[in-house]
Amino acid sequence: MLKRLNLIILISFFAALLPQTQPVLAQDNLAQQLNQLLNGDPNLQGAIAGVSIRNATNGEVIYDHLGDVRLRPASNMKLLTAAAALSVLGEDYTFKTEVLTDGEVNRKTLQGDLYLKGKGDPTLLKEDFDKMAAELKTLGIQKITGHLIGDDTWYDDIRYSIDLPWSDEQRYYGAQISALTASPTHDYDSGSVMIEVKPGNHEGDKADITVTPNTDFVKIINQTKTVAKDGKKKLTFEREHAKNTITITGTLPITSKGQKEWIGVWEPTRYALALFKQSLAEKGIQLSGKIKTGTTPTEAKIVYTHSSIKLSELLVPFMKLSNNGHAETLIKEMGRVVKGEGSWEKGLAIMEAELTEFGVNTESLVLRDGSGISHVNLVPAAQLSQLLVAVQHQSWFPAFLHSLPVAGSSEKMEGGSLRSRMKGADVKGKVFAKTGTISTVSTISGYVNTKSGQTMIFSIMLNNLMDDAKGKKIEDKLISIIASH
Repeated sequence: MLKRLNLIILISFFAALLPQTQPVLAQDNLAQQLNQLLNGDPNLQGAIAGVSIRNATNGEVIYDHLGDVRLRPASNMKLLTAAAALSVLGEDYTFKTEVLTDGEVNRKTLQGDLYLKGKGDPTLLKEDFDKMAAELKTLGIQKITGHLIGDDTWYDDIRYSIDLPWSDEQRYYGAQISALTASPTHDYDSGSVMIEVKPGNHEGDKADITVTPNTDFVKIINQTKTVAKDGKKKLTFEREHAKNTITITGTLPITSKGQKEWIGVWEPTRYALALFKQSLAEKGIQLSGKIKTGTTPTEAKIVYTHSSIKLSELLVPFMKLSNNGHAETLIKEMGRVVKGEGSWEKGLAIMEAELTEFGVNTESLVLRDGSGISHVNLVPAAQLSQLLVAVQHQSWFPAFLHSLPVAGSSEKMEGGSLRSRMKGADVKGKVFAKTGTISTVSTISGYVNTKSGQTMIFSIMLNNLMDDAKGKKIEDKLISIIASH
């Protein structure tokens, strides 16, 4: 009887041990493969790699490699910004732009000033200004005796985040932030124009240059030359500091498809005003006064209100195309809505408070902007993975997840910054993650559906790299290893 009892106990012991042994072995194997790559790849010599992997179901840490070390997140910072904005503003939030006047309409003439008051909308297109002008036309207005005044006081007047490199000033990803701005296309690169350069009809001709939107707010100096089909394609775009004069130099082969470049403008408020004035003229409305900036008087009456797309829709170009302007706008908007001040200082304070609610240890963070363009931002990989665990329980999580680039998907607004990466069968369409790149830094954090049917959360942060492109290949290999488990 005793022997039988001992046998039952022994069998029960091993039966209880068996289901625990398998995942432990699998986990050890995963760690072994990850360690081998992180410790053996020559491109990581002298670099720092922070990696944190969690079980998406319960948040359990599956693997950690320097996960608590503060590293530069690059555009992985946008994960923090998007989560905070969804929580504070809500996925149905929209930005307003108002057209107001302090005058009266008499005999088809508006006797007074017309105000264009921006409230942060980064999606305003030339066609939206056309709609505003058309609305004034329906009111019978054919002439405005006063000035066209742009009001951007919804935010402060600081145009650049604190650590933006001066060399990024003319780039679309470093464009000035204003509560009144405009975008050239439905990618919504606010505060910029798109320039397309195509070869001329004959060798020796200057290239053909098109600006979108079609505006004289920027002045183009064309110093290009169309060359033979076997010639070099080499174009340079330079915007003069504090001006909107853009010089384009270089050569373009006659058979070339051309090149597109996005350039940030100087003073986006006046850019928006110039487009609105153009729309008024195209609708046959004569403006007698000048374009100015100022504050809308309290007695001014709203003539027309334009609403942007919802935040849940804006998240798609914001996250998939990694739009810096959207990130900084959302930071200022949170500050304005909660604290009454549209500034980086107030907005970042709101974001930090919100992140605490997601279990993020904000004492381990250094937050300088919302986009990640600053080299002073510091975030541990373990805190990013913690955030990705916590947001799964929010009602807006489907919008958050939908905004992340999808590995290997060729569609621009689906694959985003991952459309040319991870096309293998083990990861294509199974990785949903935010990428990040600044000089010497490459990062990626998100979700991966593994071979076993589980969802894993990962954050990979590579700093002090000699080659960003090689860093991305390492990231892809690490994620492939995770997916195989």
